[in-house]
Formats: sequence, structure tokens, C-alpha cells
Amino acid sequence: MPRSSTKHMAAAFTACLGAVAYTVSKVHLAREGELGMPGYPAPADAYSGVADVETAQLGNAALGLLMAVVALLLVRLPRTPLLRWPVLVVSWAGIAMVGAGVLGFGARAAGLAPSLGATPPHVPTALAALLVGTVWATAWTAATVSATRNSRRDRARSLSPNQT
Repeated sequence: MPRSSTKHMAAAFTACLGAVAYTVSKVHLAREGELGMPGYPAPADAYSGVADVETAQLGNAALGLLMAVVALLLVRLPRTPLLRWPVLVVSWAGIAMVGAGVLGFGARAAGLAPSLGATPPHVPTALAALLVGTVWATAWTAATVSATRNSRRDRARSLSPNQT
């Protein structure tokens, strides 16, 4: 297996594991009836805007499962454009969301964004969550860039005349 294929698969599987970690954390928070992320409890006033915390967090967990499936689809991108393009678009949208979350929680942890909530009370948990998010976003980006390049290369090959 070429080294680039191994890197691509490792990035896609790592992105999938990041999404699974997110899903598990959201299920845990749903069971606890808490908003936020591990290490980053939501401000008290956030609860007034959520009718059912458990349902909201389980909805987030479902989104995490969707992101895991999309990351797995990057291992072998569907050949049909009807499936390939939605996978790539959803991947880029997911990368933007996860990246924004990491930046926001990082700013909160550093005390640069007090409007997002207080500095995390459990620093090791907060740092672990930031690390997982950073690795997840980085791996998902690498897998998506690789899948996009492979998709373009495959398309170019299929459009070029047979040179035998």
C-alpha cells in the first residue's frame, strides 16, 4: 500500500475516532443532564434557552455519529458524484464547525472570551477536550484534502483518452 494511502486511511480513521469521542461525550452529558463539553460546563443562563437538555445533547450525539460515518466514507470516497460531492461538502462544513469549536473553547480556556463562559474549572479535562478536538479537526482536514485530490485525479483519468 502506498505511503500516501496509509496516511489517508490513518487520517480518516483518526477523524472517525474524534467524532466517536464527541458522540460518547455528548451521550454522557445527556445522561448527566448537562450542557457544554467535557471540562467546559455551560453557563447557568444557557439552560434557560434549552427546553430538554437530554434531548438536545442526544441530538448532538446523533450529529457526532453522522460525522463519524462521513469520516469513514473518506477512506474510500464514493465514485458517483451524487454521493462523493455531499461527502466532501459535509466534511468541509464539519471541519469548519469543529475548528470553530476548538478555537472558541481555546479562547475560553485562555480567558480571552468571557462571553462564552468562565475559565474551565477542571483544566486537565478541558485541555484533553481541546487536544481531542484539535487532533480530530486536523485529521479530518488531512483526510478531506487527500480525498479531494484523489477525486480530482480519478476524474481527470476517467476524462483523458485511453493511452495504451
